[in-house]
Amino acid sequence: MEFTCGLYTGRMQLTVKRFEELSAAELYKIYRVRVAVFVVEQQCAYQEVDEADRRCWHVFLHDEDGIAAYCRVIDPGVTFPEASMGRVLATRRRQGLGTRIVQAGLTVARERMHADVVHIEAQTYARGLYEQLGFTQVSDEFLEDGIPHIGMMWRAE
Repeated sequence: MEFTCGLYTGRMQLTVKRFEELSAAELYKIYRVRVAVFVVEQQCAYQEVDEADRRCWHVFLHDEDGIAAYCRVIDPGVTFPEASMGRVLATRRRQGLGTRIVQAGLTVARERMHADVVHIEAQTYARGLYEQLGFTQVSDEFLEDGIPHIGMMWRAE
């Protein structure tokens, strides 16, 4: 897929796979980028790799330089009664890749899970991004691993 998104113009590939379909190299790259962002960069010691990884779609944008954006779309009943999305990240900031990966995650939820509702726990600073994509806040702010979060829901129209 070729697209222009913010400052980034180039050839970016979207990959969508279940855990069992990932190669060892793909799984390594996913875990490496998630730990780099959520554990090292955000200085947050927590169990980053969890059982939800086995029960979700792994969605990532990548090119010859590696994974540029990632999210996982989790089966209903694993973390919430509804389908959910988490571990959303973009390694190349301010290029529109965060928006692009959330849109791809919503497409996966709709098309592969037939979901009409997606539940997330968003870092509070990213509220605006999610609101632009149709999410609404459904909880007060709370701390998750020391970082302010809010519950948000997306509903199909």
